[in-house]
Amino acid sequence: MQNWPFAAAILLVPASLASAQEAGPGVSPPGAEKAMKTEVLEAGARMLQGNSPPEQLTLYLVGLHPMKAAPGHQVEAHHFCRQVNQDFAQCALFDGNTDDANLNGIEYIISETLFEQLPEEERRYWHPHNFEILSGQLIAPGIPELAESELMQGKMNSYGKTWHVWNTGSHGMDDADRLPLGEPRLAWSFNRDGEARPGLVQSMEARVGVDTKETRKKRQKLVPRADPQEGVDALEGEFGRETTPVPGVVQKGKERGGPTRR
Repeated sequence: MQNWPFAAAILLVPASLASAQEAGPGVSPPGAEKAMKTEVLEAGARMLQGNSPPEQLTLYLVGLHPMKAAPGHQVEAHHFCRQVNQDFAQCALFDGNTDDANLNGIEYIISETLFEQLPEEERRYWHPHNFEILSGQLIAPGIPELAESELMQGKMNSYGKTWHVWNTGSHGMDDADRLPLGEPRLAWSFNRDGEARPGLVQSMEARVGVDTKETRKKRQKLVPRADPQEGVDALEGEFGRETTPVPGVVQKGKERGGPTRR
């Protein structure tokens, strides 16, 4: 779907990030302040070496991630992404959008077409995206509404494989590690209302300057485009509270009463 609103979304991201509300990091790592020599070396490197790979991360998204093996651990994730082709994107994840934000993960995003080509064993690593989009909890701050609508339409029925490598906290809700410790954690997606712990969505709204309820209303036109997805029920019953299904977010197999793959 290479129409002009999608292209506009990509082109406007650098400017939109400048206009988006700032969201600082969750933790500051220990260490001495940069020496003058280090700053001089960095300045020289910027002029002489270039910065090609990071400069391609032109798409900015913000969403929420629970960890698959520990659903109570939930974080706000700032994605800086490169759309490699129509079916594949790759993202660096940070705990904020300011200059001092911490790199704490990676995410790969693939289309439904590519997901269907994965072997069965691999599919358990990939979370569905339809709830994130239809709930209004996945956002592209600062870009025009029409461009964001086209962008989210293009991400419907997609899947993400996400690893968080540093627990930088959830902005006052978790104990943060001041350094990257332990093994990477596979992240998942929320797939029902009520799975996000109280205050998490509101914290993201306040920090980034968005209204997920209004965004959800505007995205209801995307519900007819939603296909049943694998992984919707992967964490069902794991959050310790009542949850509510959302129209358009259906576990694949349930729509026809057949066997499902969680």
